[in-house]
Amino acid sequence: MQKVLSIIGSRMVQLVIMVLILSFVTFLLMKLTPGDPIRAILKVDDVIATTAEEERLMKEYGFDQPVLVQYSRWIWSVAQFDLGESIIAKRPVLDMILSRLPATITLSIGGLIVLFLISVPLGTLGAVYEDRWPDYLSRWIALVGASIPSFWLGLLLIYFFSLKLNLLPVMGKGTFAHFVLPSITLGVAMAPMYIRLLRERLISTLQSSYIEAAKARGLLKSRILLFHALRGSLIPLVTMFGLSIGSLLGGITVIEILFSWPGMGELIVNAVMQRDYPVIQGYILIVGFLVVITNLIVDLLYLVINPQIKQGKELV
Repeated sequence: MQKVLSIIGSRMVQLVIMVLILSFVTFLLMKLTPGDPIRAILKVDDVIATTAEEERLMKEYGFDQPVLVQYSRWIWSVAQFDLGESIIAKRPVLDMILSRLPATITLSIGGLIVLFLISVPLGTLGAVYEDRWPDYLSRWIALVGASIPSFWLGLLLIYFFSLKLNLLPVMGKGTFAHFVLPSITLGVAMAPMYIRLLRERLISTLQSSYIEAAKARGLLKSRILLFHALRGSLIPLVTMFGLSIGSLLGGITVIEILFSWPGMGELIVNAVMQRDYPVIQGYILIVGFLVVITNLIVDLLYLVINPQIKQGKELV
């Protein structure tokens, strides 16, 4: 319990530091990028822009204040769980993000399930049958998967399963069928590096002394593989997942747009196009929070996967 509390405490400190650094850098970069949110507001409202109207809106939204003043006001609102209001949609940013967050999380979970179903069997086959045809097949699939961009894979799946075979819907969200193609696209796009990593780690683990000792005790090969070798080989995969969660949340945006999935991808793309600063800042803040929380979960998983860490020992 002391180990768990120590990990949680350190992650909470990191969360506060991350929020301050990430939010300030994002805030500053948005002020330096080309584009004018005031003109975007006027364009949406079909108002003939005048200098007086622009100045009024600049003052109303506080854009006439120095950057540090704007940032301090925004971060104070964030501390009160208020991410502000969208300057285009005129809705609270937190409500807009929370209304779309479940769809993004659902698709992420679907992609991770596909990733698990692909990478664990193929990586295990490659290690168990090293330098034989299952290994060659595993490596070939990983190579092909790594060579295909996710958006192109998604287009291929749409073409064959939706247009040609008429088995699955092309876009939208509603039934389980809508969930299949985007999940496969996301999972297949992520799988190659996990297949290679699991294969290499498992080959090394199967040659270790404690596996030889398990064989000498007469344990079944399947038990040795599942409960000893595979469990020990999951640690680098968990580490890789913690490091790649940011890439996952970034890459899922492309897939959401491709399949018209009503997640946060469409929201952030529209916000960037319209220079909707509060939505952009809120999105980056929420994504950063999810990355830190995911890494906290990864750290806690170490205690379950590796009993040496639970006992406070280091791996040899």
